[in-house]
Amino acid sequence: MRSVVICILGLVSMVTAWDPIWLQPEQVHLSATGDPTQMMVTWSTFNDTKESTVEFGFQVENMTMTASGSRTKFVDGGTEKHTQYIHRVTLTKLKPGSLYMYRCGSSYGWSTLFYFRALPSDPTPKGGIRFAVYGDMGNENAQSLGRLQVEAQDGMYDAILHVGDFAYDMEVDNARVGDEFMRQIETVAAYVPYMTCPGNHENAYNFSNYKNRFTMPMYEEVESLWYSWNIGTAHIISFSTEVNFFLEYGQEVIKNQMAWLRKDLMEATKPENKAKYPWIIAMAHRPMYCTNVFFDDCTELVGITRKAFEDLFYKYGVDLYIAGHEHSYERMWPIYDYKVYNGSNDAPYTNPKAPVHITTGSAGNKEGQHFLLPKPYTAFQTRDFGYTRFFILNSTHIHAEQVSDDKGGQIIDKFTIIKDLHGPEAWL
Repeated sequence: MRSVVICILGLVSMVTAWDPIWLQPEQVHLSATGDPTQMMVTWSTFNDTKESTVEFGFQVENMTMTASGSRTKFVDGGTEKHTQYIHRVTLTKLKPGSLYMYRCGSSYGWSTLFYFRALPSDPTPKGGIRFAVYGDMGNENAQSLGRLQVEAQDGMYDAILHVGDFAYDMEVDNARVGDEFMRQIETVAAYVPYMTCPGNHENAYNFSNYKNRFTMPMYEEVESLWYSWNIGTAHIISFSTEVNFFLEYGQEVIKNQMAWLRKDLMEATKPENKAKYPWIIAMAHRPMYCTNVFFDDCTELVGITRKAFEDLFYKYGVDLYIAGHEHSYERMWPIYDYKVYNGSNDAPYTNPKAPVHITTGSAGNKEGQHFLLPKPYTAFQTRDFGYTRFFILNSTHIHAEQVSDDKGGQIIDKFTIIKDLHGPEAWL
């Protein structure tokens, strides 16, 4: 009798461990590598499938190409030690600008069929390089998500830039909130590269949910905390403002990031690199300038970010800095050290003498919107939920516009940065 019970229990254990529902891929998302012939595919399963495979091709009936990758075990820091396996596969030898169908998984189960367009190799394609940019999106009150889903699936963007604060918060309920958020953004991120940086809401367990769930360039070295990549005529730098605030995780990470930032900017401003990628765009979670009335965000705390990074970015001629954190949209006049450096009275963004700062943290979350108190360096601000579109048109023009979800997708702000010179010489 005892042997029969043991046998039955063993069978139950096997069924539980290998129940097909835990082998199905979910939370599928793409990321760019900086090479237009490549695309990174990342997804999760809740049991180890022993395989990580992507099948892809130009047509549904002809998906003859395959790529295999790796998987890592991620154990959340909560009391339940919620466990999943993160799969990563790099697709190579893609034809830039071409549309691909794909599915990911293993012999135990496959995802639904998705599609993406490989990034363009032409630095100035018709319509420019197109981004949707936002921060501070939760899985509750993700107000902008519906509109972004349609636009991403309709091919309106080449990439998404999410400047920190996901889910609110990923570690909640033993990381189930993180799982649900990743399922929600799959409707965007499985179709368009979803490029990220960490925010303050990712800090739990030394940013472990962020580090494990996303696969950015340099992932193997720094777990997506900082990286850079090139697209069109732009060099895009993503970094962490949060390492300067959560000091319990050590000083070494601050030193390492600053050393990398200096090296990356030195390399980006070499004549041969600046000729190909003249625009330098930096993105991180916290702004250097803001005017929201929300505790001491825009007084004492904003100074920490500005003190750490502003002089370095000015020295190397960073053209544009994009941040979130404040639950609003704010466009600044070109600014350095609290002084406005407009190109001219009539055309402030034509050959400006300082970087342009944009805060776009209003994609929608349960914390709601912040109140605003404009300052002399404020060009435009709004509390409307929404997101920003950027179009890198060529080596001299970037166009931007703010979409209000509160107003049904209406464009409520737009401007164009025009620069004949890039780098620190542009400030002279």
